[in-house]
Amino acid sequence: MKITFGEYIRHLRTNKGLTLAELAALLKLDSANLSKIENGKREFDEKRLDKLSAAFNLDLNNLKTEYFGDQFAKKMHRYNCSSETLIVAEEKMNYLKSMNLK
Repeated sequence: MKITFGEYIRHLRTNKGLTLAELAALLKLDSANLSKIENGKREFDEKRLDKLSAAFNLDLNNLKTEYFGDQFAKKMHRYNCSSETLIVAEEKMNYLKSMNLK
C-alpha cells in the first residue's frame, strides 16, 4: 500500500463512516492522539493492533504486515538505507526462525 499507516487508519475510518472520537473510543485513545497518528505526527502503538483489527474486522496478520512494513520503511528512509537492507533483514529473520525450531 502506498500510504502511511496513519493514512491507512484514516482511510479505514472514513470508509466506515466513523468520526475520530468514535474510533478513538474503540482503540482506547483520545481523539487528539488519533488525529496525530493519522497525520503522521505520532506513531501508532503496536499493542493496539488487535483493537484496530477488531474495529474493522481485518485479519491481524495482514494488519501487522502493513504496520511493520510502514515502520521498517520509515526507519530505512530516515537512515538512507538501500533496499538491500530488506534482503538482509529477511535472511536474518529466517535464521532466527530456524534457531527457534532447534
